[in-house]
Amino acid sequence: MRQTELGNYAREDSGQPPCVYGLDGAIVVELHGDMDLVAYQRTVSLMDAVASGPEPLVVIDLTRVTFFDCSGISLLMRTRRRVRGRGGRLRVVCTDPLTLRMLRITRLTSTLYPVPSLDAALSGPSDEA
Repeated sequence: MRQTELGNYAREDSGQPPCVYGLDGAIVVELHGDMDLVAYQRTVSLMDAVASGPEPLVVIDLTRVTFFDCSGISLLMRTRRRVRGRGGRLRVVCTDPLTLRMLRITRLTSTLYPVPSLDAALSGPSDEA
């Protein structure tokens, strides 16, 4: 989302749907563009399907997300709850300072364990609580 000269906000929607693929025994979901209420509504059924899958590790890659609000947090927590409910693990890839700040403010860094790269997510510890 970017602010125009007139003070209005223009939505930067990449129009690109999430990219889902398997990698090293994990399922990876790359999210793109704005992660707001509209994106939540478009993405929640896909995330529910991914979360209920057989892969022991689900990785959500936020590196291509340009805007992240409480809807994004809700989506991450919903997905985590479903993945953990079946005995799996969730890792989040995030490098954006504002998104990381939101996770710190909401005290979710110790719950979501954001890591800076896909490699770190795939090789991360498996002892998350």
